[in-house]
Amino acid sequence: MKRAVLDQIGWDAPLRMESLDYDAPLVDDQVRVAVEACGVCYRDLIDRAGRLPFIACPITPGHEAVGRIVEVGPTTTQWAVGDRVATMHRDACGECAACDRGATSHCESAAWVFGLLAHGGYATRLVAPERALFAVPDSMPAAHAAVMHCTFGTAYRNLVTAGRLTAGEKVVVTGANGGVGAAAIQIATRLGAQVTAVVRRAEHTAFLRSLGAVHVVVAPDGQFHKTAETRNADIVLDCVGADTFNSSLRCLKVGGRLAVVGNIREARVELNLGYVIVRGLTMLSAGGATPTDMAEVFALDRDAAFLVSIDEVLPLSKAEEAQRRVRAGGLEGRLVLSMEEGGTQ
Repeated sequence: MKRAVLDQIGWDAPLRMESLDYDAPLVDDQVRVAVEACGVCYRDLIDRAGRLPFIACPITPGHEAVGRIVEVGPTTTQWAVGDRVATMHRDACGECAACDRGATSHCESAAWVFGLLAHGGYATRLVAPERALFAVPDSMPAAHAAVMHCTFGTAYRNLVTAGRLTAGEKVVVTGANGGVGAAAIQIATRLGAQVTAVVRRAEHTAFLRSLGAVHVVVAPDGQFHKTAETRNADIVLDCVGADTFNSSLRCLKVGGRLAVVGNIREARVELNLGYVIVRGLTMLSAGGATPTDMAEVFALDRDAAFLVSIDEVLPLSKAEEAQRRVRAGGLEGRLVLSMEEGGTQ
């Protein structure tokens, strides 16, 4: 097995490549997956920066992996050898109140968090509890399947499952050139909404219009709420965080909803509670997608295939380069690591 390892938080030491000539025995409901590909998400950088202080270094990063099961543990019931699966952000206990109502991403007992408390997908093999995985169509390209949960799944859960998006509504998406943003534009458009995409750089305009955005607002200063195209939105999906939060709030019509999924810069935000109360605004963050959410996403994809935005596919050996490119910004969609040496454009 080959894998990339983060030995310490921060950027002083690069990710270390490691080869192991053994596989640890599986226990209980664990499964072993031969990984095909793994996406490189901005949360990987948040993990590396130590912003989640419980990270267990040394650790293999990555929570966007896809592959086939090659071995199952003694109590596994959901999967069999040969099944094609992808990772969720973490496992679920299957017994708590959140799991009972299907909100597995809000499980109170989950502890197998890829890239933080358990080794993740920057590896040729991955071990996971059976409830940390969901089924993936055999026909879907590996790079696409790897990132579907964290991009289309996140967008769907926050816009549709929790955000209650309906046809005819006006949607604003910040950080729209990223993986979640690009997915959100397509999902909202597919469901009959009118989308305004917000970005910092004009170079992304043609790309975003090709995804279905009716308007593209370029706002390097983050003050996009002052434009006519963003005013009176029914729902804003904020994929950035502190730098766009208050402008996102001010885009909303009375009774509007703000779904926050981005936290790129570590900073607190100031909130005018009176503004929220008087305008009757709702703020939400529904976390990662559940297996049910993903089944609904794949159903939409079967009706008409989404454009899964992949900036580039790189070999696993270039994991350090990939993270630094994500850190630099300006990508259109995801970088993906392939477990086959060479990668593709």
